Amino acid sequence: MSGSSGDGPRSLTSALHERLRADILATRLLPGQKLHIAGLAKQFSVSLAAVRESLSRLVADGLVQASDQRGFRVSPVSLADLADVTQTRIDIEGLALRRSIERGDEAWLASVKSAWADLKAVPYHYPDDPTVHYEEWVVRHRIFHRALVNACGSPWLLGFRDVLHEQSERYRRLALRRAVGKRRDVEAEHRAIVAAVIKRDADAAVRALSKHFGITKEFVELAASRIAEVSGGP
Repeated sequence: MSGSSGDGPRSLTSALHERLRADILATRLLPGQKLHIAGLAKQFSVSLAAVRESLSRLVADGLVQASDQRGFRVSPVSLADLADVTQTRIDIEGLALRRSIERGDEAWLASVKSAWADLKAVPYHYPDDPTVHYEEWVVRHRIFHRALVNACGSPWLLGFRDVLHEQSERYRRLALRRAVGKRRDVEAEHRAIVAAVIKRDADAAVRALSKHFGITKEFVELAASRIAEVSGGP
């Protein structure tokens, strides 16, 4: 890992934090996987202190666990945690969406439409391998869901929402790794949310958002054996 000549230890730590965060969310680093400080320092050509600080930040994000006895590891996953994350996300993001519909101006509405158009313009996964995500879709999907709630007026609410989105993203990416013999129309789910937002029908929008998150949960549950396999749990 390298930077410009003006980069100091803080910049390298931030870059390492973002790299490890991305690898966890994309499940390149799997749930329960041990994170060896010396190995990461060598891999990314950074100091031990930079690795420790990066991992400590990820602990605060809920993506890494720390133990005095066992060191650091990627936070494990479970169906109980999935249910908790999903319901809490419905509660938090539903509230943020309702407030955004109530308070958002025409510029906000235009940003939702723009983010929706950008998302539709790229495929959900690679046509020749449905278990591999099209990375640009992931980026635009994050932007789309954030645009929906950006007008809620509460940095705290948005902060909690962002943490829950990242936790949900790990589960969604894990489920995509395994074909479950069932198809979903993600675009139709998003379309229902946007249609309700455009009408400023907060109740319908929250119902569509809740259904969308619930379907994701169902697909993760169908892939439960794969999740247990990669996390080392039952």
